[in-house]
Amino acid sequence: MITKFRGLNISSKDPKRLALFYQDILGFAMLDSDPNYDGVTFGNHSGEPMFWIWDENNWGKANTGTVTLVFDCDDHDATYRELKQKGVVLDPPKTASWGGKELFVKDPDGNTILIL
Repeated sequence: MITKFRGLNISSKDPKRLALFYQDILGFAMLDSDPNYDGVTFGNHSGEPMFWIWDENNWGKANTGTVTLVFDCDDHDATYRELKQKGVVLDPPKTASWGGKELFVKDPDGNTILIL
């Protein structure tokens, strides 16, 4: 049966733009490289789930709509300020009804990024 969640595929009509957003704006490590940014892998630590960005023009859609990626951060206010300085349009972090802080960002393809 299933033993672990490995990761998530995201397709993009502009995979280079999307990959550089995750690398340069959000600071994720690109674990491999491809001159066409097709099938690039992102992750932080060995054993944690990863995500891959695929060229939708070559492979078709990997998903049927936008996705929500959920990440953790150490300091919502500092993360908010850093993203604003990088030109990202976003609202300040808010306390959710369940009591935790949430910060929402959209990537260039319209996928939602929820930072907890």
